[in-house]
Amino acid sequence: MGSTFVLNWYKVANIYLLIFFFFFLLFRNLCRFLATGNSYASLHFEFLLGTSTIGGIIRSTCHLIWMNLKEMVMPQPTPEDCLRIADGFQDSAQFPNCIGALDGKHIHVKKPAKSGSRFYNYKQYFSVVLLALADSNYRFVSVDIGAYGSTADAGIFKGSRMGERLQNNQLSLPEARPLPGSSGPPVPLVIVADKGFGLSPHLMRPFPRRSLNIRKRVFNYRITRARRYVECAFGILAGKWRLFHSAIQMKPKNMDWVIKACVLLHNFTRIHDATLDVDLDNSFPSPGVQLDSTLHGRPGSSGIEVRDLYADYFMTPEGSIPWQQDLI
Repeated sequence: MGSTFVLNWYKVANIYLLIFFFFFLLFRNLCRFLATGNSYASLHFEFLLGTSTIGGIIRSTCHLIWMNLKEMVMPQPTPEDCLRIADGFQDSAQFPNCIGALDGKHIHVKKPAKSGSRFYNYKQYFSVVLLALADSNYRFVSVDIGAYGSTADAGIFKGSRMGERLQNNQLSLPEARPLPGSSGPPVPLVIVADKGFGLSPHLMRPFPRRSLNIRKRVFNYRITRARRYVECAFGILAGKWRLFHSAIQMKPKNMDWVIKACVLLHNFTRIHDATLDVDLDNSFPSPGVQLDSTLHGRPGSSGIEVRDLYADYFMTPEGSIPWQQDLI
């Protein structure tokens, strides 16, 4: 009886050991692929596995990461989360009522078969677009992944779930509130973006570069200070996962899962990494940097009014910062 029990325990232990080794092999293959960007052929010689097996491992592991980490590190933001993000932008960038910085990143890919020019972008290479909303801790709040590189950021945002809900006033945003220290009317919480996006009551973009007075220059500088966080988030993402330093050679569907996994792992490391106090304030573009300036549609009057409220506020003693006049 005792020997039978020991034998069964030994079999169970071996089974659990094999399962552990299997998942360890899955995660090791994935981490090596994401961290180095090595090709399947290179991983084939390193792990002595077939390239199709390696591809299946990477795809399956990325899918598991997305399904299990999504709600943990990038949940749907609640009104309380929006207020927390706004407080972070106020403390870090001195831009009040901001619930995120929005921008798109072109991820270099090998031209998919029979895709024509759909993935060919204005930078003259093939790409898919990672459209992301980031907070002041360089974490991604919401993402849209997989759009064709030939599509403009504004068009991607307009067709995304977040863009549709924002346009139809279906997002659970907190109520408008006055700007800090101001006795003026309540101002909606806003997303900051570059000039490639359309102006609306909840989406702010800089003033056009023609006929800029001091008030408009100050607003453009202040919105650039807030927009830098999404640019830095993209830089941290690419620096940690060197897969993004060369063209990704995968099918579009598999590429989407790999990018999703990288986004979640980026957020996971931002939450748990002990070295998050690194000063990144010097890594943002200066106000004179010319970004994508494609205009899409005529802005509504309500968006113009909200932007004017911010521009006026930044010129008041309550809303100004001491160095803004020197840097415009």
